[in-house]
Amino acid sequence: MTVNMPRQETANSPPLLPATDDFLQKCCDLCGRTSFELIGRLDRKRRELHTSVCTHCGLVAHAEIPSEAELNEFYASDYRREYHQEVTPSDRRVMRAWQGGQRILRQLSPMIEQHQSVFEVGAGIGCTVKSFELAGYDATGIEPGGGFQQFSVDRLHAKVEDQFLLDLPAEPTHDVVLLVHVIEHFRSPRAALEHIRAMLKPGGRLYVECPNLAAPFARRNRMFHFAHIHNFTPTTLIGMARRCGFELLWRHSTDDDPNLQMLLGRTDTVVREVDPDGYRQTMTALSRHGDLGYHLRWKYLWPRAKKLSGYLHEYLTAKQYVERLLQVCEESDTHAHPTDRRQRDAA
Repeated sequence: MTVNMPRQETANSPPLLPATDDFLQKCCDLCGRTSFELIGRLDRKRRELHTSVCTHCGLVAHAEIPSEAELNEFYASDYRREYHQEVTPSDRRVMRAWQGGQRILRQLSPMIEQHQSVFEVGAGIGCTVKSFELAGYDATGIEPGGGFQQFSVDRLHAKVEDQFLLDLPAEPTHDVVLLVHVIEHFRSPRAALEHIRAMLKPGGRLYVECPNLAAPFARRNRMFHFAHIHNFTPTTLIGMARRCGFELLWRHSTDDDPNLQMLLGRTDTVVREVDPDGYRQTMTALSRHGDLGYHLRWKYLWPRAKKLSGYLHEYLTAKQYVERLLQVCEESDTHAHPTDRRQRDAA
């Protein structure tokens, strides 16, 4: 099914319209075109959710984008309960998040100087923010999910505030911004990245991590859900970055990894052209495996076996692991500079 909507545009580089509610309902957030193909009617829980692909650049998104107010309410109150079945994070989730934060710290610390500030958008439990803080960085973040944000402040003593990105001043105050499994949640990734670019100092960097639609991380009928408004391939993510004034500095993942991991640099150049092969690449990736072929792949069977075997280890060790972690965080807060503690408590 292809939906075409009339619009005046140039042949090669259509003007990028403002990210208004009306625009987002009708135009691709990456290339601005208005021709879409419906590729899904249901979400991973078999509920109605129409998903479409732009037939020009290949960006995949909801056919109808929720309003900013709807999304803000969803993430503030329902998201964690709906998708994690938790309002306050379990020990297992904290353990996984801490290990993830440590991985990101190892990846990025060789590229970040100690005096630079690190700011995370959508900090979740706060484990990544706290990992960078304990490593000596000026690390802060925001998280609109009440239970998880409260845990990050009360238990990890991380500097994570309950705020939304677009409510922050668009002022160049940060050296590094982290978007770890967040960009797919924005109703307009373009508006979000443009706002983040304005928050970065000249020479600032942005680390983005998100599911890789070009790698078969899930069966076709389990791939889409309400919380992921947009779905990226390497081509569309790089295209979005260039469209918003960023350049690719380093890739921490391959095209076949289930998650994209990219370090981007703030530039003064906006590249409006998109890869003309983007649509074909997206459709090829989506049709690569049927259900049987997906499950019989070694790249599915081996990680799945490791994940299942790891569940028992998590059940046996997570409680003690988190107890030690919280003790370390408590001690770090106790030894913090008195001025830092007063400012945090006042906030």
